[in-house]
Amino acid sequence: MENEDLKKVSELIEEKNSDQLKEILKDLHPTDIAELCDELNAEDARFVYLLLDNEKAADVLVEMDEDARKRFLDILPSETIAKRFVDYMDSDDAVDIIRDMDEDKQEEVLSHIEDIEQAGDIVDLLKYDEDTAGGLMGTEMVIVNENWSMPECLREMRLQAEDMDEIYYVYVVDDDERLQGVFPLKKMITSPSVSKVKHVMKKDPIAVHVDTPIEDVVQVIEKYDLVAIPVIDSIGRLVGRITVDDVMDEVREQAERDYQLASGLSQDVESDDNVFRQTTARLPWLLIGILGGIGNSMILGNFDTTFAAHPEMALYIPLIGGTGGNVGTQSSALVVQGLANNSLNVENTFKQVLKESVVALINATIISMLVYIYNFVRFGANATVSYSVSASLFAVVMFASIFGTIVPLTLEKLKIDPAIATGPFISITNDIIGMLMYMGITVFLS
Repeated sequence: MENEDLKKVSELIEEKNSDQLKEILKDLHPTDIAELCDELNAEDARFVYLLLDNEKAADVLVEMDEDARKRFLDILPSETIAKRFVDYMDSDDAVDIIRDMDEDKQEEVLSHIEDIEQAGDIVDLLKYDEDTAGGLMGTEMVIVNENWSMPECLREMRLQAEDMDEIYYVYVVDDDERLQGVFPLKKMITSPSVSKVKHVMKKDPIAVHVDTPIEDVVQVIEKYDLVAIPVIDSIGRLVGRITVDDVMDEVREQAERDYQLASGLSQDVESDDNVFRQTTARLPWLLIGILGGIGNSMILGNFDTTFAAHPEMALYIPLIGGTGGNVGTQSSALVVQGLANNSLNVENTFKQVLKESVVALINATIISMLVYIYNFVRFGANATVSYSVSASLFAVVMFASIFGTIVPLTLEKLKIDPAIATGPFISITNDIIGMLMYMGITVFLS
């Protein structure tokens, strides 16, 4: 919301002017109301929610920031959460809300849900890992049997659709509830006289398993341009569906986590988090960076005689360290991106390392030659700095490129998030190795 609108709403809340505030809220989208509630304290947010009808209140709660939502739910009794919000949510949204609560409150909320079938669905969904298709799916679907006649099919579809906000696909199952196909709505109009559903359904629909990782679900939906995808269990029974809006939320959260890992943040953190949380998120990699810097100083301290004989060598320490860090980050970032969009496979490690080596060879040659020309003009052909810096740069670029390629591929193989490799880890490692190479080559050539 605009600052002026937010200020006006805040004034109405302070005045407890419920009539005028209700008129304003009536025309706002749930997402806009959620943004408003994110800026309010829990008590003021509660006042706003009392002015909303149940369905809109549930939609607003889903759209709220997780931390603000948790603060708000903490002051509400379990019965209110169940009857005011959960009863009006899709199962996947309800699971997202309840999963963040402690076990005792989860049980209390579930016990107050009036629809026993909905409560059972939520309990079943809570059993799945939240990073899998089962943890993300909802159970609201229109399902028809392959043996139903067209009139029976239409009648059942109308009954099921009454309780749903959106219908993406109509799924066809057999008598054992195993997914058989997708019922094309066009056929319902163009072929109303067909005897059974199975004669017009699209067979072998694209589906994912309940334990399929969310990253793989995203890739399938993107590859086949789907707006929803069915989820099946180990014997092929249809148990749920995942919609594209659920996936987009997960993609955004995953991108934020990867960006923070690459930036050297050890945990999920927001700009409006308190000082303690931001400090604990940033400090670990900063401390590791300090250790790396101390290690570098210890390495350089062992070559004081070299610097005494060639003081100009100290001028190129930032160049060696910075180049190694940049090259390593570039290589690892490309690999992480390839792993994320499935264009790169860990089985092709050798091929990727070979390709990166060729690119590194070209880059290293160009960079080292340019620096050699500069030093040749400045210090002359016989100066140690002219060839030792260029040789060191060549070695550092080659090492950083290969190292930056191998590390994320290895982490992926070990089931560790490879985004770690694009951050301070690569920079610090390349900095230390680069200094060792620089000093070693300088001593060897001098």
